Amino acid sequence: MKISVVGVGYVGLVAGTCLADGGNHVICIDNDPSKIEKLHKGQVPIYEPGLSEIIERNVKANRLQFTTDLAEAVANSLVIFLAVGTPPKEDGSADLTALLAVAKEVAQLMDGYRIIVVKSTVPVGTHQKVSEVMAAETAHPFDYVSNPEFLKEGAAIDDFFKPDRVVIGSENPAVVEIMKQIYAPFMRKSERLMVMDPASAEVTKYASNALLATKISFMNEIANLCEKVGADVNSVRKGVGSDSRIGNAFLFPGVGYGGSCFPKDVNALMKMGVNNDSPMTIVEAVEDANQRQRVKFANKVIEYFGENCDKTTLAVWGLAFKAKTDDIRESPAIAGIKILLDKGIQIRAHDPVAMENSRGEFGDNVPMFEDSYEALEGADALVIFTDWQEFRTPDFERIREKLSKPVIFDGRNLYDPSFVAKQGIEYYCIGRPVVEPGNVTV
Repeated sequence: MKISVVGVGYVGLVAGTCLADGGNHVICIDNDPSKIEKLHKGQVPIYEPGLSEIIERNVKANRLQFTTDLAEAVANSLVIFLAVGTPPKEDGSADLTALLAVAKEVAQLMDGYRIIVVKSTVPVGTHQKVSEVMAAETAHPFDYVSNPEFLKEGAAIDDFFKPDRVVIGSENPAVVEIMKQIYAPFMRKSERLMVMDPASAEVTKYASNALLATKISFMNEIANLCEKVGADVNSVRKGVGSDSRIGNAFLFPGVGYGGSCFPKDVNALMKMGVNNDSPMTIVEAVEDANQRQRVKFANKVIEYFGENCDKTTLAVWGLAFKAKTDDIRESPAIAGIKILLDKGIQIRAHDPVAMENSRGEFGDNVPMFEDSYEALEGADALVIFTDWQEFRTPDFERIREKLSKPVIFDGRNLYDPSFVAKQGIEYYCIGRPVVEPGNVTV
């Protein structure tokens, strides 16, 4: 099938590449010449495990190409995926300016029937707005499909190839059959394609992300309670997650959720509720709890050092909002570091892939180190914000020797408190009892 994907951001580039790997001929378009130039040189503008290899394979096979020429893409595609950004406005609602502009331009370039598939996360009613904008610009027929993405950064390739579900919002059975053909390579083991009306598809994306965010904020509040009553949230998490009605995913307490989806979608859903006289009170509480969690963890560090904050230097491991990505959008690490900096604390940071993106947030105020242990030099304590795999089994002896005051503040509960205590290191995590350090275990 001949497909074009407008927008080579995270969603568009992953979707376009995976669709090409499924045997389709895909043209990816972006109005940023620098992105397209990098892709022509084999440089992938985002970090996603496995993505660069799949891009290289499909470019060589002539199934995948990159261009800034939207006219060429529209002329040579039956199905046009729109994956442009819908960033939040100041009031939290989704900004559809770019999406509507692209839809208008596509309509003007059409020379016949096309299927317009919206991958961008959009509020309810967008299917009507896009259809109206396009109908005003072309006499050619078209169909609209809502096809929200559910990819997790860091696992996007696997999610696309083996999706939990693919939501298709369309009321035209013929178009649904075409969409089934597009996704058929990824449905060989079982049929996971769900067909519904466009409005329901739009709500499904927001409802899914808001519910996952709810689980995160809920467990963070349970963890905070555990700290007060002497319980261990890890035991609680296992007990709760063993219930098949709940499941064990997204029950890990931490410093709060971040990234490009959860914060944006939670706020957009809240705004949709206000606009439609249907307040999202639970969702509002979820967002409030998330913001408080970021502050609470940073304050744990600040309270420990007290009046000596302006004389304190901290090593920070992790800048991305989660592991396996270089995305720092709404990252709890970035928010937490800013709180610490405001107290006069000096920061020495390390992240496996997100340091370049982070430099724009801090400039020269936060030195960054390619080696995680180098970041410990001259630091009083270590603060962990991101759950990278390489942070899970560190050399505790090196940590203890390099830190002037061997203490770890772990925002991801990566370690066993008793084990760390035996290494002669003070250890403060989230929702678990503090174990006093003992004799160093050799």
